[in-house]
Amino acid sequence: MKFVRIARTVMMAAMALAAAAPVCSAQTRGGPQQGATVSPQQCRELSHVGRLKDASACYESLTQSSQHYFRAEGFWGLRKYDQANLEFRDAVAQDDKNALYRVRWGMLLHERFNNTDAADLFNEALQRDPKNAQACLGLALVSADGFDDRAIEWATKAVAFDSKLAAAYELMASLALEDSDPTNAGVEADLALKISPGALDAMAVHAAIELLADRSPDVWITKMNAMNPVYGEGYALIGHHLVLNRRYDEGVAYYRKAIAADPLLFSARSELGVNLMRLGRDKEAREELEYCYQNGYRNAATVNSLKLLDTYKEFVTIKDGQAILKLNKKEADALAPYFEQEMRDSIATYNKKYKMTLPGPVQVEVYPDHEDFAVRTLGMPGLGALGVTFGEVIAMDSPSGRKPGEFHWASTLRHEMSHAYILTATNHRVPRWFTEGLAVHEETQASPEWGDAITPEIIVALRDKKLLPVADLDRGFIRPQYPSQVIVSYYQAGKICDYIQDHWGADKLLDFVHSYAKLTTTPQAFRDNLGMSPEDFDKQFQAWLYSSTAQLVSHFDDWRTKLKALAAAAQANQNDAVIKDAPEVIRLYPDYVYDANAYEFLAQAYVAKNDKAGAQRVLTQYEKAGGRNPGALKRLAGMEEDAGDPKAAIATLERINFIDPLYDQDYHKSLGRLLMAQNDNRGAVREYATVVAMNPLDKASAEYDLASAYMAAGERDKAKESVLSSLEAAPDYRPALKLLLQLQVPEKGR
Repeated sequence: MKFVRIARTVMMAAMALAAAAPVCSAQTRGGPQQGATVSPQQCRELSHVGRLKDASACYESLTQSSQHYFRAEGFWGLRKYDQANLEFRDAVAQDDKNALYRVRWGMLLHERFNNTDAADLFNEALQRDPKNAQACLGLALVSADGFDDRAIEWATKAVAFDSKLAAAYELMASLALEDSDPTNAGVEADLALKISPGALDAMAVHAAIELLADRSPDVWITKMNAMNPVYGEGYALIGHHLVLNRRYDEGVAYYRKAIAADPLLFSARSELGVNLMRLGRDKEAREELEYCYQNGYRNAATVNSLKLLDTYKEFVTIKDGQAILKLNKKEADALAPYFEQEMRDSIATYNKKYKMTLPGPVQVEVYPDHEDFAVRTLGMPGLGALGVTFGEVIAMDSPSGRKPGEFHWASTLRHEMSHAYILTATNHRVPRWFTEGLAVHEETQASPEWGDAITPEIIVALRDKKLLPVADLDRGFIRPQYPSQVIVSYYQAGKICDYIQDHWGADKLLDFVHSYAKLTTTPQAFRDNLGMSPEDFDKQFQAWLYSSTAQLVSHFDDWRTKLKALAAAAQANQNDAVIKDAPEVIRLYPDYVYDANAYEFLAQAYVAKNDKAGAQRVLTQYEKAGGRNPGALKRLAGMEEDAGDPKAAIATLERINFIDPLYDQDYHKSLGRLLMAQNDNRGAVREYATVVAMNPLDKASAEYDLASAYMAAGERDKAKESVLSSLEAAPDYRPALKLLLQLQVPEKGR
């Protein structure tokens, strides 16, 4: 996704290039160009100080030039992007060795949502001029869009090649602030201002620093407006940093300021629309996004958000006390009972645990299409998440949006609900590492089996000693330096919260929440609440974590080799070999319950050898370790029932409800039958109603089962409705006819 900082940074880069690198100016290639009385630099300077009418006339003059490059710059300045693109193409074709033309063309494409081709052009420019600072800046901008750590690397190269490139320092200031480093952000912004007193982005970064520290930004905003009273990009850049710190309401306010200053700043208007959606203000969001679309601003965020809004007619809204649940119509009846109950449980738990209530109802949106959910997270770091919280609005994947067993929806919801409380409790001032760590911690507080088991990627990171200092842990979420660092950071943050609770008590976690509500920094929060510096905490915590995982880490390579051999034996149906070797594979890495795990290989081998007791024993281990394959758990429940332990079977089947209630109808039927046998008729009603909601082929039988459960629960009217539905599907269905006769007999005592 594009950030609104880009347009202004591109313009500043162009100004710096023209001023500081005259060798790249078009006028150095044969003198002043025929038909052009002004230069692109002059036009950009007029725009930079807000003289938009004069700038427009200047750009119009450029379009009359006989030179393709000048015409390209002119059309670009007039927002005639297609014409500018064609002129840049002709300019490059005419002068293949000119790095400037490729850089400027790349900047245009970058501004117009085409980072792939932009990056190619920047790289081509570097092939022609290996020390081209502007090309490096372009690649930094492309990387910054994806929170890629290479953005800093490219920006650093840019200033190494041109120490007077103010736009590069401005970008580094913004990147530092994204990394929760306001001190360095201020230093970089000051360097930009020293080079160019009119560095507007640097002023905006300074204003954002003040706002994030809850200080007045007025001094910097006044300076910005004095230089350019219609500088909407500055407000938009401030809005970007507020949103990145989850201060969504304030971010929306600054995006409004941006478009008030410059109504044609569609990048800011698009961001406004996206963030209004995040706050649940869909009607206004659509108005802003449609205005962008109608005016030709059709980046991914705008187009995809409008498509998502169009799908909302397929959703139903269920209000339940302190919660609002939005589900797709096709799965609402099946999912609602489970989600509603977990929402109620989470709210009750957190009201008590956090000693607070939310000011309004929390809204949970559940998306069966993962791509729709992804649209809700556009422009946020750590993509690939299962859920995201925007204050009191939560968006998450439906179980149907993922491979069965791939995630635990109840654990995800409990995680996101924690965010809603902690963001509210701290007025959105909590650092990312703590709120994520606390939410991960809360998953296993709900149940030891709910949290994600340690993954191979995390073990590798522990082996390579890649844990970050706690004071810098936010960086692991925002700008990962290796592919799995976001996952590792979640794990580390969660373990920190586990460690604090285990060593100082659960109340200390709440003390941290209260500290962050008072704008306390992480180092000070550790000193205030634990009586130690973050550095001392790191030594103590990391020593504990590395020690507690040492055996797992030391055996990892051996485990991987043996698991590969075990998988081959299982595929070849070498059951005796699997039974012999699998226990050792499990011992080396008992938490590995993901695809191709030793537990399931061993259980399958036992079944093949007709050793049901062995299979049941192994699958019970798998279940306790957090295994989430609904098929394996369903088989375990059948074994438990056959072994005469219906309560264990019920518990296992109910675990599937927390993983994937849409997995299949059969396990719901089994669970309903077992619950009725235990006189839990309300639970049976829930399960049989889910079967009906899943549109079974045998509707008559499903409705009859539901009617029987209603009858047992004393809800005769509902029982009659269901039995009539059964007979509507199969008029001669004898069990339903018999039940209908029973329902005709008046209930005793009436």
